[in-house]
Amino acid sequence: MTLDLLRFTTAGSVDDGKSTLIGRLLYDAKQVFEDQLEHVQEASERRGGEGAFDLALLTDGLRAEREQGITIDVAYRYFATAKRRFIIADCPGHQQYTRNMVTGASTADVAVILLDARRGVLEQSKRHAFISALLGIPHMLVAVNKMDLVDHSRERFEELVEEFGGFAERLAHGDRATDVSFIPMSALNGDNVVDRSSRMEWYEGPVLLDYLEQVDVAYDHPDERPARFPVQWVVRPAASGEDYRGYAGQLASGALRRGDEVAVLPDGGRTRIAAIDTYEGELDEATAPMSFTLRLEDDLDISRGALICHPDEAPEVARELLADVCWMTDAPLRPGGRYVLKHTSHHVTAAVQAIDDVVDVHTLQRSGPDDAPSELALNDIGRVRLRTSAPLVFDSYASNRRTGSFILIDEASNGTVGAGMIAAPVAAAA
Repeated sequence: MTLDLLRFTTAGSVDDGKSTLIGRLLYDAKQVFEDQLEHVQEASERRGGEGAFDLALLTDGLRAEREQGITIDVAYRYFATAKRRFIIADCPGHQQYTRNMVTGASTADVAVILLDARRGVLEQSKRHAFISALLGIPHMLVAVNKMDLVDHSRERFEELVEEFGGFAERLAHGDRATDVSFIPMSALNGDNVVDRSSRMEWYEGPVLLDYLEQVDVAYDHPDERPARFPVQWVVRPAASGEDYRGYAGQLASGALRRGDEVAVLPDGGRTRIAAIDTYEGELDEATAPMSFTLRLEDDLDISRGALICHPDEAPEVARELLADVCWMTDAPLRPGGRYVLKHTSHHVTAAVQAIDDVVDVHTLQRSGPDDAPSELALNDIGRVRLRTSAPLVFDSYASNRRTGSFILIDEASNGTVGAGMIAAPVAAAA
């Protein structure tokens, strides 16, 4: 039986111990090869003398590369236990890399937010928690690290639970509430990471690895979300001489069955599914996130970027939309700016009509209409009104992460400059 997959991200302020935590998790879970251990032992002794062993070096290649002037957004680590497979997105801690945290957390099931037990809840702690909630990550684990430096104090842990818990109550976005848990630990000493700590017997909850193995992965039942099939490619094998026309792509959500009536948006044509083709053969039913080719009973004008769905569960179709945008480049976003907007398999030109507000991560308040910002600077998150050159077919991000997200691309450099989460069509938001 294939083990299920949990994607989780680690985030926190600089020096909260993210690298050491991941190193400890991999080391104590016996997920490190012998040659890696030898390399880390040698590097540790060069830095700290004979007998030293720095767990952070198991994951600190990213830091070393930055020191050499190489830009890498997020470091990914892979491991598995007898109960589950894991992908770790190790996100940078400094404020200037907030944009990278958005990238690493965009597909996560769990956000692990580190706090230094001495320093408590800092601005970056709040920023990362806010971004995690904004991205719709269903579970947040607050790892109160370095408990050995506060004498494993239960009182200090409970102070931080109360402080962060009060902040977390205001993090809900749309209909999604984030489940928040807390674990006291010392990554350096291995307390409550893989093994239970004898120095914090007052803590009775799960250790980190137990939590990660047991937390519910947010796999939706195929019938719980409407079917969304963005067309990536029109398949017409001219060389074979066959009269074949298929529409290839990956099902973003829901399920499609042979014989289903479907609508093709944005044009709105209707037909039925004649066949669902895969490399292994035809299927009666396909569920997300499977990739396949659809054949339809009628010839419709369908091209890359179209979306196939059930007619009674259609998404929004609009050219004006309201979205939360995380800005990722030095040149600010301003009204009047034009960018390429990539949404599922669709590319359109988008013009910035207005910037409604920017978020203060300390208070979670948005600036009011009387003091709307004139621009979004690097790492700012704000509500933006966009108008696209062609109709966009989308859901709100709160209801569907796949069809509610997009990126903005600079037309001149072809670089990604913004990540967006759609709130609503402008008409519906007015």
